[in-house]
Amino acid sequence: MMQRRPIQGSQRDRAARDGFILIAALWMLAALAALVVIVSQQLGSSARLLRLEDEAVEADALISAGIELSAYRLLSAKEEDRPKQGSLHVMLGGNDIAVTYVSEAARIDLNTASKEMLENLFVAVGAERDAAAEYAERVVAWRSKPADAAKAMAEEARYAAAGLKRVPRLAPFAHVGELGLVLGLPAPLVERVLPLVTVFNGSPGIDPTIAPTEVVAALPGMTPLILKDFLNSRTSSPQDADGLAKMLGPAAKDAAKGRSKAVRLRIVVCPAGGLQHAATAVIVPGGGEQPYRLLARQDEGPQPRDARLARWMP
Repeated sequence: MMQRRPIQGSQRDRAARDGFILIAALWMLAALAALVVIVSQQLGSSARLLRLEDEAVEADALISAGIELSAYRLLSAKEEDRPKQGSLHVMLGGNDIAVTYVSEAARIDLNTASKEMLENLFVAVGAERDAAAEYAERVVAWRSKPADAAKAMAEEARYAAAGLKRVPRLAPFAHVGELGLVLGLPAPLVERVLPLVTVFNGSPGIDPTIAPTEVVAALPGMTPLILKDFLNSRTSSPQDADGLAKMLGPAAKDAAKGRSKAVRLRIVVCPAGGLQHAATAVIVPGGGEQPYRLLARQDEGPQPRDARLARWMP
């Protein structure tokens, strides 16, 4: 019996070593398996990123193609024959491009509209009349260069007194987003106004035959009754521009000033097998070798496919 104990101890030691080696091997296999999973995930993520990048490049090219096609169809016609609004749809290499367009005269120009029209617009989107008058005053002050330095300093002092580090531009709005920087304008009000204003109309009036209800309501001299009758007639007889103009009464003066060469485009593209991409652009006729000029473009990035976006009017 004295001779068996070392043998049994040796067997236990070997068994322990074998068990340790087995456990170590299993840990190594588990680590390798985890490494394989991580590498696989990284490769999958890289492949997805490359695919998304390729799709983004393709979508950007399709949006540019939509702008080019729209410019060709719209701006090649004489200005008097150019449609004020509409849509077009093309298939390019199996990719879907849908465009809706409308004259920029459908929006109020922050740089050229009268103070009264701006005040009426603020009222149309929900502001009280007294507050709307103050908002309009501040907008006009932002865009205007005072006749003397004292007035400029007085306007800047208003912002300082409100605890703001920014100062008014005292020059035309460069972008509608600046409206949110104007002293005293509530953010919710600005959000409601932004889809109704522009810096590309270029005229002091608007085209009531294509403008949203709030924009038509902003015309100086407009009354609730005139607005109601006008909108009803516009729905039933949209092509009768002369008849509609006569219905405006005292508001017709500013409506007649609503002429713009700029056109706002809404482009929705669906690359074959990919996500939907959309963008908004504003174009005007060019000159010489430049058939058109791109004044603004804002891309919205990839979105789930939704056919309703293609029917959205900018």
